[in-house]
Amino acid sequence: MRKLVVLAVLAFSVATAPAGGLLAAGDAFPAWNLIDHTGKQVSSGDLTGTKYLLWFYPKAMTPGCTTEGDGLRDRFADLQKAGVEVLGVSFDPPRDNARFVREQGFPFRLLSDTDRTLATAVGAADSPQQPVARRISYLVSSEGKVLHVYGTVEPTSHATEVLRDANAAAR
Repeated sequence: MRKLVVLAVLAFSVATAPAGGLLAAGDAFPAWNLIDHTGKQVSSGDLTGTKYLLWFYPKAMTPGCTTEGDGLRDRFADLQKAGVEVLGVSFDPPRDNARFVREQGFPFRLLSDTDRTLATAVGAADSPQQPVARRISYLVSSEGKVLHVYGTVEPTSHATEVLRDANAAAR
């Protein structure tokens, strides 16, 4: 039991630690290719011409990740009206993400970055050995440029914050 508590504290501290290596607004977002919760390949190239949010979360079906995902689900129609496609990213395998989608009724795709390549490139992980992703997000323009960086995410208010920024970027 003690080992489980230590691991939980470690995972929480890594997931909430200040990220180094974050991209900045105006930077080109790196090209990526990941597998979604249905087993389908999804790439940044597929989203050319589409504004999108990549929200990195530490672990499927954990309290903070569920709260954040539920908020995005509950504001999904508003985010779509603002022209934002929502995509979650974790180190979980597709089967775990599929269960998360099913149990929470998420209308968006969850992507698996199991080798941590994208997470390491954008500051959601310091190395491929990091056990869980940092809770960060990027709002990316239809041209593939970073519109907004969310280096510190509050799960209960993240969806509202993204919606505000997406609407401001549309003006």
